[in-house]
Amino acid sequence: MRQTRRSLWFRNEPLQGGRAGAKIKTKTMGEKTLVVEVTTEVPALSLGYRDQSHDRPGYVRSWFSMVFKALRSFSYSGPRLRRKVVSLYESFVSKSLKECFFPAIIEKIIFFNFWKAPFLVDLKKPESWIPHTVNFYIKPENGISLGVWHIVPKSRGKEAKGKDRSWYEAALQDGNPIIVYLHGSAENRASCHRVKLLKVLSEGGFHVLAVDYRGFGDSTGKPTEESLTKDAIYLYDWTKARSGTTPVCLWGHSLGTGVATNAAKTLEERGFPVDAIVLEAPFTNIRDAAINYPLLKVYHKIPGFVRLFLDALTVDKIVFPNDENVKFLSSPLLILHAKDDKTVPIERGQKVYEIAHNAYKNKNRVKMIIFPPGFQHNFICKNPRLAMIVRDFLSEQWS
Repeated sequence: MRQTRRSLWFRNEPLQGGRAGAKIKTKTMGEKTLVVEVTTEVPALSLGYRDQSHDRPGYVRSWFSMVFKALRSFSYSGPRLRRKVVSLYESFVSKSLKECFFPAIIEKIIFFNFWKAPFLVDLKKPESWIPHTVNFYIKPENGISLGVWHIVPKSRGKEAKGKDRSWYEAALQDGNPIIVYLHGSAENRASCHRVKLLKVLSEGGFHVLAVDYRGFGDSTGKPTEESLTKDAIYLYDWTKARSGTTPVCLWGHSLGTGVATNAAKTLEERGFPVDAIVLEAPFTNIRDAAINYPLLKVYHKIPGFVRLFLDALTVDKIVFPNDENVKFLSSPLLILHAKDDKTVPIERGQKVYEIAHNAYKNKNRVKMIIFPPGFQHNFICKNPRLAMIVRDFLSEQWS
């Protein structure tokens, strides 16, 4: 015969006995009984012998009983972890299903930053798309890094060849106007239509600083309305600190128009209005823009979808209120919109213009240019007069 010993545990009830052949030693402590030792006599195995205990239903019951008792004892050995699990569970069940899941979906739909096209590109080498361009990174907060391209005017292209970042920074004081470009949702700063616009502006004599917000491209962090606004303000301030007397303009496209007016309003409230603002294909606010967004129109027939969608925007604090922001601005404001824009209908841009024009004391500081059909949402950069239109407006305002 050989002896085996089993593990120990507390019991809240007295033991009723054990299996045949088991010797149990116990010790009573108040209302609890401590199993001190369990010794079981098992026949020695010999050649040809097979233990049949695994075939007995009682073995299965005993195993589950052991697991259950071990789990019960867990509450005594890990109270802090247990409280944490309970807290997380209560937090989850106290919210509705739409609060738990829908805002996360909304973020993906609004920012679309998970779509990092064009793929398999090295954003650290912008000269592959645009000559006389340097890539660098800024840090608006601890742990956050934003990728930025600086494109100098084409007229300085030969001079820029082979130069490092310090040369590009010094070039910001050369008197050529500077544009901080804030792109729309999805993709990154190497997107085809964005690269075309950057080239057009460079050929028109502008410095351009194109940034990928946090969560976009190779920038770190998670996008929110507040964080995108912080990124824009940080890059604007960074540029102003290095531009000397050269004016700096915020240029927002689509979703970027909401980022631009948020940033401009914040800077206005601080007493430092931006030098100028260009809004390309602006919407009134994100609620109106989202309802009319082509990708979502197919879901309008689902009962309650629109209301659920708008509620989720409120929960997630995504507003981008261009229609409200422009009421508080005093900076020169140029609005650009194509007649055949189906993503953000031209009526939205006209509404923003009307609100701004009514709010501005100096009406000459607000202007809207409507482009004929053929340029849609992303391609007013194909209009050969674009750079001249922008330059003339800024020259008039800054003279």
